[in-house]
Amino acid sequence: MNEDEREQYRRHISLDGFGEEKQLLLKDSSVLVVGAGGLGCSTLQYLVGAGIGKIGIIDNDLVEVSNLQRQVLFDHQDIGKAKAEVASLKLSKMNPFIKIIFFVERFTKDNAKSLLDDFDVIIDGTDNFSSRYLINDACILFGKPLIHGSIHKFEGMVSVFNHEKGPTYRCLFPEQPDPASIPSCAEAGVIGVLPGIIGCWQALEAIKIITKIGEPLSGKVLLYNALSQSTRIVALQAIEENLIIEKLPDPIENCLLQSSKHMDSIIEITEQELLQMMEDDEDLQVLDVREQWERDQACIQPSTHQPLGNLMQDSLKFISEKLNPKKKLVIYCKAGVRSRMACQSLVENGFTKLYNLSNGMDGWKLTFPEKTQKG
Repeated sequence: MNEDEREQYRRHISLDGFGEEKQLLLKDSSVLVVGAGGLGCSTLQYLVGAGIGKIGIIDNDLVEVSNLQRQVLFDHQDIGKAKAEVASLKLSKMNPFIKIIFFVERFTKDNAKSLLDDFDVIIDGTDNFSSRYLINDACILFGKPLIHGSIHKFEGMVSVFNHEKGPTYRCLFPEQPDPASIPSCAEAGVIGVLPGIIGCWQALEAIKIITKIGEPLSGKVLLYNALSQSTRIVALQAIEENLIIEKLPDPIENCLLQSSKHMDSIIEITEQELLQMMEDDEDLQVLDVREQWERDQACIQPSTHQPLGNLMQDSLKFISEKLNPKKKLVIYCKAGVRSRMACQSLVENGFTKLYNLSNGMDGWKLTFPEKTQKG
């Protein structure tokens, strides 16, 4: 590094346990960010500030006025321009000592290898399941660590996949859910600062992997709730069959093209619909996947309890002892995110009708306070 670089990274270099040695590792590294939306805008700024030597940006979208609420690299003058190009131009002004490459195109099975070959670490900032599964499988096939981030309404998650034979995205969600069953940000909305928070964590995980400091979120899923300012970490185990990818999948924009066993396997329901189901079906199973302290404060009764982390680790044992895959199962958490993860996990265990309480315990307490009990 020259003296100008040393001055720019002075706070890193003076950091105990970091120093010039780690800064040089950042300078010699390369990161590809797939998606220059809310997550990507935040991630990119901190990667650039950190001094990652080469940064790639791939996104085929144009800036729209509705993006400006959360995609903080853009302004009204950028509307109608390519996100990847605008981001590259603005980020280049932040740090003249790094190289930024942009691609105004979509990440596909055809360009995956050529893109990944040029970068050490991949960050997924996309907002659709088809891209997430493709990026995951490409990282496995071509041996790249993947840093995943996703957001929904007021909640988000971060994890590191395919790092040193650790779990992959498919170990968390084995099969792609039907896109029609999960509302997009445009449909459900998202609080503007949330992608900034999750994107910062993605950048931090990249720095940790490159410099080998701390413990990456491999084998762990960090869940964040913006309304309660709470975080929790769920353990995730590697599943051997998901660590082997022989070819990249074709994009699935509509899961009706998939095998029939996954069609309509997860149904989103309201608290009013759950109450009706409980009144009509005496065999209905209700599962709470929150932590015990949450259940102690408020819960829906009757219901079975198993925290999401425990369920993920030993679902077969729990199913054999507590659940019947042939009967209807409603799963709930605080706000519908953890329960959705549980539903997707249980699809592979023979459940034909899974119901996710969309607004979770929060919605139930507001709608039926008189029917809310303590665990």
